[in-house]
Amino acid sequence: MSPSVQHKAVHRPTLGSAVPDMRRRLEAAGIDSAEQEALWLIEHALALTGLHQIVDRERVLTDPEIAKLHDVATRRVAREPLQYILGTQEFCGLQFEVNPTVLIPRPETELLAHEIIRRLPQGTPPTLMDVGTGSGCLAVTLARSIPQARILATDISTQALETAMRNARRHGVDSSITWLHGDLLGPLRGLGLEGMVHAILANPPYIRESEWAGLQPEVSRYEPRLALVAGPRGTEVHERLLREAVFYLMPGGWLAMEVGEGQSLDLCSKIAAMPDYERVEVVPDEAGINRMVIVRRAR
Repeated sequence: MSPSVQHKAVHRPTLGSAVPDMRRRLEAAGIDSAEQEALWLIEHALALTGLHQIVDRERVLTDPEIAKLHDVATRRVAREPLQYILGTQEFCGLQFEVNPTVLIPRPETELLAHEIIRRLPQGTPPTLMDVGTGSGCLAVTLARSIPQARILATDISTQALETAMRNARRHGVDSSITWLHGDLLGPLRGLGLEGMVHAILANPPYIRESEWAGLQPEVSRYEPRLALVAGPRGTEVHERLLREAVFYLMPGGWLAMEVGEGQSLDLCSKIAAMPDYERVEVVPDEAGINRMVIVRRAR
């Protein structure tokens, strides 16, 4: 008589078990808000809304679905930014494509758009510059907010410009923006825009070289260093912009720059010694950190 063979039941993961499994992996990697990120990653990997995750929680996952969940979890545990995995980031109420060729837009950068829009004169179609456009979030936001504006956007990275142009097409403003490849305001030479620009906006690199090693791994491992690190002081690019903007801003025109924590005082003292500017303002973000330095070209 042959011995009986007993088969153990194989417990395959279900959609309902995926969330706690993903959460545990993220928590073990030291990721904050692991619960919420687990839901987003599962929604992205399986193209299932949060409602479907609840209604179909007993459904057994297929092998391809298990592989997709493993892939996104592994990427996030390695501290790849959530936004790069999902491929998008919201800015001023719009969704923008993001990838490792561009800086992930931050909420505080929205201040640049808001502060400049409220300062623009009424009734005159403005000429606006977005310097170091990256994902194009500022240029696209301006084009959507001020359809009559002439907008130019520069970036030293051709890959970033390609991403920005895709975002402009996504939001239907690709014909409203002129994209220029080059460093800061260099691409404006020869275009006849001297003294013609109403406002220049920039979120330039402002991290000091000494600070790079101490940044979160999401930043130091994945975001473009060129868009983040300025030099030993952190204000080197701002100082260049102040010098270059003088030639293109019209009298009374504005230059708005995002700055790092503790940098506004030093920049304001430098601006005070520049006779080409007649007014300087510092605008704090929601956390109370001085985040924007805005100067006006002397009339």
